[in-house]
Amino acid sequence: MPIEFLELGPKSASATILFAHGAGAPMDSPAMIAIAEALAERSLRVVRFEFSYMENRRTEGTRKPPPRAEKLNSEYLAAIDALHVGGPLIIGGKSMGGRVASMIADELFEADRIAGLLCVGYPFHPIGKPEKLRTEHLKHLRTPTLICQGTRDQFGSNDEVREYELSSAIQMRWFKDGDHDLKPRKRVSGFTHADHITCMGSAVSAWVEGLVG
Repeated sequence: MPIEFLELGPKSASATILFAHGAGAPMDSPAMIAIAEALAERSLRVVRFEFSYMENRRTEGTRKPPPRAEKLNSEYLAAIDALHVGGPLIIGGKSMGGRVASMIADELFEADRIAGLLCVGYPFHPIGKPEKLRTEHLKHLRTPTLICQGTRDQFGSNDEVREYELSSAIQMRWFKDGDHDLKPRKRVSGFTHADHITCMGSAVSAWVEGLVG
């Protein structure tokens, strides 16, 4: 079955970002749309796709849980092959989608197939289980990486992540009082969700410019 892509931004962009969804929401969820639009507004080409379990939810009307993240590696690789990008490619995703991309990034980077890795709301651990870290492969990551994270993300807050051993290839961009979708409590932070999404777009654009010129 051919992979369906949703594309925003100019084909002449300096880089293409292949962006996968999180565990529970599809590629056209409000969070995914907001991220894609913010990046496209910065003249980046953003291409979204879905893993097969999410496609099956649409066609079969079921709510089967996603498989273990590492079992989706081959599907992400298949999406890269199907996209046929000619210029610089950055892979990544929201939450679980970014985690899957992070597990295949170094092999692709060393083969000169990608320029970087972008994660929004990285799931450093399951909610309520900070001892079950998903960071072992991030200690030695060689791919240039940007992680955009809310300071109160339940999957990895600022206070928690600052204690982790992470590769020097990883840049963290923190969003004040943001949750897993970078959404702040306005009465606390003074920022709106739209403010953070716009700022995320600017941060990613500047990072991409540093990677590909």
